[in-house]
Amino acid sequence: MANVINTENSPYNLQISQYAFPLPLAGYKCLGPLSNEKHPDNTYKNPQTGVLSEAYQRFVSPVINDNGGRDPPGFDVHVYFNPQNVTEKEFAYQLWERIRREFPELRTYRIWETPCGPHAAGMFEVNLINPHQFGAFVSWIIINRGPLSALVHPNTDDEIRDHIQSYTLIGSPPPLDMGIFRLRAEGGSIS
Repeated sequence: MANVINTENSPYNLQISQYAFPLPLAGYKCLGPLSNEKHPDNTYKNPQTGVLSEAYQRFVSPVINDNGGRDPPGFDVHVYFNPQNVTEKEFAYQLWERIRREFPELRTYRIWETPCGPHAAGMFEVNLINPHQFGAFVSWIIINRGPLSALVHPNTDDEIRDHIQSYTLIGSPPPLDMGIFRLRAEGGSIS
């Protein structure tokens, strides 16, 4: 798949540099320095608190955890294939069926062989609505995606940022047409 992100038709600045990033140690500055002590396997000994990170139970902010049944919370996984490539297309249909059989609890959408939204290649989408689903499915798709690629992005109130800055790629970058995005009206859908 081509490494193409088409931003020509978008009325918005799609440069990643427009975004601010929170400092990773915000809220941890008052703590003392970490020890350089190591375990026998050469990994660092981390200070134990007896409490697991909240990220095991809920997605971190600004990812939507519960939105009253509107747009999907959590993360979307878009699995891409070239519909003109018979091998990729057949693999995509088989993978889609396997996902539906192995992960019946996941929201799995139809296969698109023509462009849909910003997705300029053939694709299908799977929603992950909690950290347990994310951990199970993302590790599974990494191993089982075959010749296909996947884009994983959060669902927040900033769909543009979700697709151009906050995503993770598994495999080759898919062609995306970012001109599809418009600002979300207050409390409404994309205009």
